[in-house]
Amino acid sequence: MTVALVGVTGYAGSVLYQLLQSHPNVDKILLFGKTNAGKHLSDLIAGLVQFHQADPVISVFDADVIMAKTDLVFFATPAGVTKDIALPFIQAGFPVIDLSGDFRLHAAAAYEKWYHKPAADHDYLAKASYGLVETHQHPAHYIANPGCYATAVLLGLIPLVKEHLIDLSSIIVDAKSGVSGAGKSPSASNHFVSVNDNLSLYKVNQHQHIPEIMQELQLFDPHLKAIQMTTTLLPITRGIMASIYAKIPDEIGDDETQIAEKISQAFENSYQNDPFIKLCGPAFPSIKDVVGSNLTAIGWQYNPVTRILFVVSVIDNLLKGAAGQAVQNLNQLFGFGPLAGLPLMPALV
Repeated sequence: MTVALVGVTGYAGSVLYQLLQSHPNVDKILLFGKTNAGKHLSDLIAGLVQFHQADPVISVFDADVIMAKTDLVFFATPAGVTKDIALPFIQAGFPVIDLSGDFRLHAAAAYEKWYHKPAADHDYLAKASYGLVETHQHPAHYIANPGCYATAVLLGLIPLVKEHLIDLSSIIVDAKSGVSGAGKSPSASNHFVSVNDNLSLYKVNQHQHIPEIMQELQLFDPHLKAIQMTTTLLPITRGIMASIYAKIPDEIGDDETQIAEKISQAFENSYQNDPFIKLCGPAFPSIKDVVGSNLTAIGWQYNPVTRILFVVSVIDNLLKGAAGQAVQNLNQLFGFGPLAGLPLMPALV
C-alpha cells in the first residue's frame, strides 16, 4: 500500500517514518507539508535517508492529491492543525490516523478549555474513533491516536476501573516524561541548562491529556468524576513513567491474598492476548525496559496497611505513545498482523 505522511520533521513524525520504512505492507511513503514543501528530506533530517534510498521531496499539502495517490494519510502535526486541514478526508470517508489531539475529545467545549484553541465542529468530532488498540475497535476511518501520557495512564487504570476494584475518588497520577515529549520547538523550560540535573513540574492538574483520560475511563465507569494528576519533566530523551495510586474500597474485603489475586486477575483478563503489554506484577518496570520498543510494561503492589494500590506503567513516548501506536492502528484498520512493522525489544543500553 501507499501511505501519506504529513509532518515528518517532528520527533513523532520522524519515528513514524522509520517504522513505515520497515513495514512489510507499506510499499511507498509520500511526504507532504506546508512550511517545508519543495525541500528534500535529507535537507531537514539527513539520518532518515539511507545511502541506498532515493531522497524524497516533501510535496505541498493537497488533500485531493493525497486521496488520489495513497490509501491512508498520517498526520503528525501539532494541535490545532488537523481540525482544519483534515475535513476533506472526513467528508470523503478517507482513512486517517491523526497523531495530534484535535479529534481525541468528543466534546468541543472540552477541547477549547484544555487546548486553548477553537475546536472542530461537533459533527466532525463525532466521526472520529479513539485509537487505543488494546481496548478499542475502530468503527470509523478517522482514528485519533491517543496522547502519550493518556496511553500510559489508561493502560494502567482501565483493568481496575472496569472491574470496579478501586475507589474512583482516590485516583492520583504522578507522571514523568522525557524531554522529547515537549516536541522540537525550543523553550526556556526544555533548554539543556534547565533540564539537565533537574526535575521540574509543569501543567499540574492542567495537562491536556487529563480530559482524554477521564473521557475513556468513564466508558468503563461513568461514576468517575475527577483525577489528581501531576506531570514532571525528566532529564532524559524519551520515556514515560506513570505512577498511579488508588484506594481499594472496603466492600472488596480485607483478605490481602484475595485482593492481590483480584488485582492480578483484572490485568490478566484485560491484556492476556496483547503482544505489546508486559505484566510485571510486583517487579516494577523501569523506563529502560521499554524505550526503543512498542511495549507497555505494568507493575503493581498492594499495601494492606493503607489499602493503597500502587501501579507503575511505563512506555516509550515516541513509540507506544505516538508513532508505534499509530502503526498499531494502521495494522488493526487494514487487518495486517498486529506485530507488523513494530519493535518488541527495547534498547537496553
